[in-house]
Amino acid sequence: MRTTSTFSILFWIHGQRADKNNLSIIYARITINGKKVIVSLKQKVNVDMWDSKRQKAKGNGKTSRAVNYYLDEVKSDIVQSYRDLKAESKIVTPQLVKARFLGEDKRIHSLKNIFNYHNDKMGVKLAPKTLCHYKTSQKYVMAYIAKEYNKPDIYLQDLDYAFVLGFESFLRSYQPKHYQGKIGNNAVMKHIQRLRKMVTLAYHMEWIERDPFVKFKPKLEKREREFLTEAELESIQNLNPKVERLSVVKDLFIFSCYTGISYGDIIKLKKEHLILGIDDNPWIMASRNKNGNPFKIPLLPMVESLIKKYEGHPRTKFIGSLMPNISNQRLNSYLKEIADLCGIKKNLTFHMARHTFATTVTLSNGVPIETVSKLLGHTKLATTQIYARVIEKKISEDMEILRKRLI
Repeated sequence: MRTTSTFSILFWIHGQRADKNNLSIIYARITINGKKVIVSLKQKVNVDMWDSKRQKAKGNGKTSRAVNYYLDEVKSDIVQSYRDLKAESKIVTPQLVKARFLGEDKRIHSLKNIFNYHNDKMGVKLAPKTLCHYKTSQKYVMAYIAKEYNKPDIYLQDLDYAFVLGFESFLRSYQPKHYQGKIGNNAVMKHIQRLRKMVTLAYHMEWIERDPFVKFKPKLEKREREFLTEAELESIQNLNPKVERLSVVKDLFIFSCYTGISYGDIIKLKKEHLILGIDDNPWIMASRNKNGNPFKIPLLPMVESLIKKYEGHPRTKFIGSLMPNISNQRLNSYLKEIADLCGIKKNLTFHMARHTFATTVTLSNGVPIETVSKLLGHTKLATTQIYARVIEKKISEDMEILRKRLI
């Protein structure tokens, strides 16, 4: 049984195929265990200068030295290709060595290649909005490449730590057309995080040999998640807007405050999502658009009254939804008007309703955080702990109970 292989390289020319200047292409013949393959090199030599015995150009002139130096490099590269394939525990053939030497065994991929692969293969696993975020990040990456490298694309093998730092600097100074200002620190980190996930995907598929993000440390700024106090929530509930659009926005916001359902999930709710629960009372049962996680929420009286209000309403009847549909952009714009009418100084956004549900409506009223986690459709309790901060009132009540026990 053979345990070693024979490997050799031979340089030669076709003297009879010389051109009008008596120049002939040099070939390399790679032989492994008696099997051969021919490689045409990008070098010509004068037939009269070729020494077939020594497989080199004759003499010590400038031209001969250049040819011989090139052949030494070629031989070294072919030998290294052979050694690399052996180290990878592959069954080495002359054809495989040739392909490795010519760089044909591994396709050279670019950033656009991994972007397209990610969107095609991984996009089906992502929520439409999440995929949209990835495409925005990809757009910023390509804008950076166009500005910094004056190219439409870049090879993955050319990515390095300097590229990552340069992209971060570009994002911090970039001002998108749809923004009023520059991109914030945490948004910058999100774009870099998405790029990192796509490059890591390329690394796992062996499209890239090294991870350019190894030395990069993301720097996220901790931000307090705002929510409405009981008084602020009550002021919105008691508001009677004279304009219908504000009335609809107010109802959608209150609906979220008492269910914890996000805007993207509310507008997809239909009558079939109203189901009698284990207690024979109406529940909303659906899955989160963001991650597909199921949520089951018993309806509070406030939510039941809102559903009845819009039952048969023209804005819900046509599309068969539980609540009226309105664009997220206009929704948050109208919430600013509601905040002004209620004298609320906070930056009122629709997502604040979800925070309010987790704190003011549930946790502050003694609902266990494990239950809140289920209501919000979270798979990890740690995620709920970020959303559901215990407000001062609840802390005060808990400490009062402790104080009485210690007396």
